[in-house]
Amino acid sequence: MEIILPDPETGKRYNAQSAYLKKRFGKKTVKISLNGGFGCPNRDGTKGVGGCTYCSAKGGGDFGGDPAESISRQFEDVRGRLEKKWGNDLLYIPYFQANTGTYAPLERLKILYEEALAQKNAVGLAVSTRPDCISAETADYLGKLSERTYLTVELGLQTVHDRTAARLNRCHTYRDFLYGFKLLRSRGVNVCVHIINGLPGETPRMMLETAEKLAELDIHGIKIHQLHVIRGTALAEQYGRGEFTVLEPEDYVEIVCDQLEALPPSVIVERLTGDGDKRDLIAPLKSADKKAVLNGIDKELRRRGSVQGIRFEK
Repeated sequence: MEIILPDPETGKRYNAQSAYLKKRFGKKTVKISLNGGFGCPNRDGTKGVGGCTYCSAKGGGDFGGDPAESISRQFEDVRGRLEKKWGNDLLYIPYFQANTGTYAPLERLKILYEEALAQKNAVGLAVSTRPDCISAETADYLGKLSERTYLTVELGLQTVHDRTAARLNRCHTYRDFLYGFKLLRSRGVNVCVHIINGLPGETPRMMLETAEKLAELDIHGIKIHQLHVIRGTALAEQYGRGEFTVLEPEDYVEIVCDQLEALPPSVIVERLTGDGDKRDLIAPLKSADKKAVLNGIDKELRRRGSVQGIRFEK
């Protein structure tokens, strides 16, 4: 088994997405967050009402475009902001981030996805969705799309523990996740899985079990996120009543490093901490300092003399 050694350019001890994309496409490649105006079955009564307890009114698309604008206009607006930061020699992956990116009739999905792919310097597509919102028909189309471009479908799992998921009002089970996952993988679609550390009632061992279960699957990538308590959510009300506590930064770092060690070295690490709107973030406030969190993870892996995949067993 090939272990991911520290990257000579970045020094990272894990398979970071930025390095992977640069190697794949030859230059810096960044995502452009778009809003397709999708709804959510966990808000409209199809699966549940109120949404997941942690989800903001923006449906996780805090940094996306305005759904009232066309995909092309959104793309240009976000691209302009990215070029001010990184320069104009960039490649792009349009990213349908807000709400449930496959929750629409297939013909509408085709229109939105194809418009996104038609943008200048777009080299792929990323779609964020729920695992219970993948139909066989949609999976067939996504399979064909993945033959044309670098496609990644991001499935929000959060945890493999059904009791936790029920407490979050996720309205789907781990079994539902596996069904949606297999629909995609059987058609050759890359899957990135989103998980959250620090969920109410979960122990570090339970969080590690989530990573270990995913290590058994053929996942393309992973996003690891610390639980954010956002103003205006059901979770914020629970936090205000003292029903749970949030992870301290050092505890979060320890857990993430344990998870990285358990994951296959080939899995692309798309994220190790989250972007919460600082104006609405109630807790943990220290998580807003992304650089400190990422530096803490790098430092802990160096202290351990460890790398991603060191404890992974096929």
